[in-house]
Amino acid sequence: MKLITAEEFDGYWQHVSGPGEDGAVLDAVRGIIAAVRAEGDQAIRRFAARFDRSAPEVLEVPEAAAKAAWETLRETDPELAAALELAADHIRRFSELQKAQLQDFEYEMAPGLVTGQRVIPVKRAAVYVPGGRFPLISSVLMGVIPAVVAGVEQVLAVSPPQEDGLPDRRILAAAYLAGARRFFALGGAQAIAGLALGTETIPRVDVIAGPGNKYVAAAKRLLYGEVGIDFVAGPTDVLIITDGSGGTDLAAADMLAQAEHDPDARARVLVCSRDLADRILRAAEQQLAALPTAAVAAASLDAGGLIIIYDTQEEAARIANAIAPEHLELQTAATGDWIPLLHNYGSLFIGPQAAEVLGDYSAGINHTLPTSGSARFTGGLSVRHFLKTVTTLRCAGGTGYDQALGSAEILARAEGLMGHRQSALLRH
Repeated sequence: MKLITAEEFDGYWQHVSGPGEDGAVLDAVRGIIAAVRAEGDQAIRRFAARFDRSAPEVLEVPEAAAKAAWETLRETDPELAAALELAADHIRRFSELQKAQLQDFEYEMAPGLVTGQRVIPVKRAAVYVPGGRFPLISSVLMGVIPAVVAGVEQVLAVSPPQEDGLPDRRILAAAYLAGARRFFALGGAQAIAGLALGTETIPRVDVIAGPGNKYVAAAKRLLYGEVGIDFVAGPTDVLIITDGSGGTDLAAADMLAQAEHDPDARARVLVCSRDLADRILRAAEQQLAALPTAAVAAASLDAGGLIIIYDTQEEAARIANAIAPEHLELQTAATGDWIPLLHNYGSLFIGPQAAEVLGDYSAGINHTLPTSGSARFTGGLSVRHFLKTVTTLRCAGGTGYDQALGSAEILARAEGLMGHRQSALLRH
């Protein structure tokens, strides 16, 4: 873990590489996309045999299998089933509140000139769920529920096959609970290609959402334009701003919770004194010793863990906005004074009790968030990713209509587009 002062931050940060683009990964994914485009299911199965735990002959999972997975989970692990139900309820209600902010309207801009907006769900969306070392059961809820609430006609849940040819049963169960009704045993870049392009058995979708490894991310990047995506996610990260109000154990625990995801995960903290920095370091070392995922967390902290000592609130806010973290925690007194200064983050966790883990799982906000500094220009996954905001124009005779036509004719003439000008003139 590296410790620097706020004065040293700018020099340090300009040398910290972003996610970049791995040429070898992009080349490999281009080959996968080309093969799926040319061969469809045959290519999907070939890559599944090479990269996944099995290569099922039938790629679509029957809805009955997902329903059975949910019913079995309720019987064999009622505690997990109840936790999923509570989280799903919170996510659904939050998504409904989000959708309520996106409304159809018409507005008479001027007499005879009526502008409008319609909010229309896409027809078909896929939610990709990794099934590797840590099957992300919660990511099923985070992706499927906003799509269902948005009104998407057909929501597909997609996850890599296990040895028996089906996705992890907990992922299937969560997908059924969330409201998906089509399920596919697909993994990796070949899954993204199949969903974006369509094959003999995989329907072409309009939007793909959900996290994945660097091959999945590369496929989403390369296929964007042929299919809509949420965003390209990189390694997960957290930034904690603390003045010691929440104690050292909470800050250390939240750093480790982020670091255990992956050696590339980044846990960072802004502290108000060297003494507080030292105490957080000691707390992290003590907690790390008892953590089952200590090897991964330690590798992450060694590679990119960072403690920055700030002198003023404004200095800390400037650094936080430069980092633009996926998760930003405020473990400070008077949090209300901080909030107006902070602009770039995926989700903001206000106060020591607002644990980032609640955002990950059960509070209702979405955990699929912008990474690698992309919180500078986008927010996290929500119902809006499954909705199109389209515009309408309704016209009738009136002074406003006549003025708009005159303005259009003048602008068309200025641009040299005489066909546009004629179109306006004919309507006078």
